Amino acid sequence: MPQYDLDMFLTLEKTVWQALLTGDVGVDSRMLEDGFLGVYATGVSDKAGHVGQLDAGPTVAEYALDDARLLVLGEGVVLLAYRAEFRRVGGEVPETMYVSSIWRETGQGWRNIFSQDTAAELPC
Repeated sequence: MPQYDLDMFLTLEKTVWQALLTGDVGVDSRMLEDGFLGVYATGVSDKAGHVGQLDAGPTVAEYALDDARLLVLGEGVVLLAYRAEFRRVGGEVPETMYVSSIWRETGQGWRNIFSQDTAAELPC
């Protein structure tokens, strides 16, 4: 099984987050594979839905990623799981979620094919 660098995949993932921070539709679109599937608390989304959220501009005001782990699913396919703390544009309270993203190597480089967000439970 090939070895993959965790930091490289964090950099790829941060590229998507930066697109959400800056409202860069082109970068967001480039990082997602055409068959992208996102699973969120609000439902499922395809690539057009993910990219389309930026039509009104940035959606994230700030973010931080930590506790990242990498799981190799096969040659050229990895799952990156991490904790994200972020604040939405117009929001005052930071949110925390755990994210699983599957990245696949293509002829154009690594592309995100799947992402699922799980909201972190608030402590009692």
